[in-house]
Amino acid sequence: MTDIQIAQSVEEKHIRDIAALLNIPEDKLEYYGSNKAKLPLHLIKEDAVDKGNLILVTAITPTPAGEGKTTTSIGLGDALNFRKKKAVIVLREPSLGPVFGIKGGAAGGGWSQVIPMVDINLHFTGDFHAIEKANNLLAALIDNNIQSKSRNLGIDPRTVLWKRCMDMNDRGLRNIIAALGGKAGGIPRETGFNITAASEIMAILCLSRSLEDLREKCANIYIGNTWVGKPVYARDLNAQGAMAVLLKDAIKPNLVQTLEGNPAIIHGGPFANIAQGTNSILATKMGLSLGDYVVTEAGFGADLGAEKFLNIKCRQAELSPRAVVLVATIRALKYHGGMPLDKVTQEDVNALTAGMPNLERHIKSLQSFGIPIVVSINAFNSDTEAEKKTLLEHCRKLGVPAALSYGWAEGGKGCVDLADLVVDAAESCKTKFIPTYSLNDSIREKMEKICSTIYGAKNVILTNKAKAQMKRYENMGYGTLPVCIAKTQKSLSDDEKKLGRPENFNINIREFEIATGAGFIIPIAGNILRMPGLPATPSAEYISIDTNETITGLF
Repeated sequence: MTDIQIAQSVEEKHIRDIAALLNIPEDKLEYYGSNKAKLPLHLIKEDAVDKGNLILVTAITPTPAGEGKTTTSIGLGDALNFRKKKAVIVLREPSLGPVFGIKGGAAGGGWSQVIPMVDINLHFTGDFHAIEKANNLLAALIDNNIQSKSRNLGIDPRTVLWKRCMDMNDRGLRNIIAALGGKAGGIPRETGFNITAASEIMAILCLSRSLEDLREKCANIYIGNTWVGKPVYARDLNAQGAMAVLLKDAIKPNLVQTLEGNPAIIHGGPFANIAQGTNSILATKMGLSLGDYVVTEAGFGADLGAEKFLNIKCRQAELSPRAVVLVATIRALKYHGGMPLDKVTQEDVNALTAGMPNLERHIKSLQSFGIPIVVSINAFNSDTEAEKKTLLEHCRKLGVPAALSYGWAEGGKGCVDLADLVVDAAESCKTKFIPTYSLNDSIREKMEKICSTIYGAKNVILTNKAKAQMKRYENMGYGTLPVCIAKTQKSLSDDEKKLGRPENFNINIREFEIATGAGFIIPIAGNILRMPGLPATPSAEYISIDTNETITGLF
């Protein structure tokens, strides 16, 4: 059966029954139908947060199809509940860009899914739309102020950094000319669109501690300069109140369930290659308030999602995971060992062995944080006994516990061995994570520490444009912010063609963006883009619905 057929074959519990598992009275829920609900923020209890076991799921450098972090996270959460641990799965919301592009949905797969998976992968509870509208309201206020003759702030249109956003892959909107149409159309200027997952509003939503904190963060958004070089912020346009109103429901985490009827919280959806790549602080704290174990994931490989989860989110939220699960697949390691992508289902122990350095680099990078690591081998039908034995033996030699994970085929029962290792690791963890850099380091020092410690890079090279921007942001007083490097997810380097474990490479920073509201600086490495394009044959071409509202081709 396909993922959607599996999901439709399961009888969903009413969402009040899922809430009951967490001891939430049904009158505390804000219902979105019978199978999803918003959770009020007052359910978060800081004393419970400190006592919970936070488990981070990350991965090696992925193939284009991904290596199954979400599937593993869901399977692990179900397995922990099978072992009588009170576990909550806390994930990000999918973006419509990948859904209609190349990667597909992000609700797990097989028998390790969250449901209602069609709703989750499409409009869900409207969070992405609210983020998009708040972002674009600020853009409209900026252009309106530039146009005004009586109330304008003297904004220099050439300096405006704020872009509009849309939750779709659309390369045609990356760079545009706005405000055409003569005097009534405004003052023409160059601008563009980001995908919603890369919007600073998404980052703000995911890093806010309360609605008031969100409003304050929106006020602090830097949008550009006046003609005399004075910085202009969203608060100068009185934008933050209306933006917060648009986000008043979106800030509340969403409660759904797994196929096995266990609780899952899904909230926020920043990408890890161009943003911080983790669900919201509020969702994570909600899970820790309601359960004993929280299983969460961070996007793409450990060089992106895990690094930002720890150095940005955990630092700001004062959280620390008790264990990190590193997801690896035999097919991806063979790909990193030089095997063509269309051949990775064929047995090749030599290619598997040649690809092991990628796994080793990620293990070494994660060990720098001082948190116990468990390797999860996300198993596929094409994996042979010889390949599985080789990979398990290699992990044993590295001194890292590893287990085969069969979440896709068997659900929670297929991840019990992994769950047992994770519990052992969490119970052995006695320390907080060690950040890669100090906030008092310069922007360059922060980048250099990430690039050497996490990527294994030799040097960081900045263009003249990047150097000028970095100096300016430091002069503005933002040198103590963490950095959120935008980089390809397909390689440890900034060149997607360099697979495996590249050596003696440089990270090239072409420019910077700054997110003063969210509270981080964004060095942009290589050719990474904040508005992706659709592939040559997008998934959208195969998606349809019939008169019975049966959806086909979605996953």
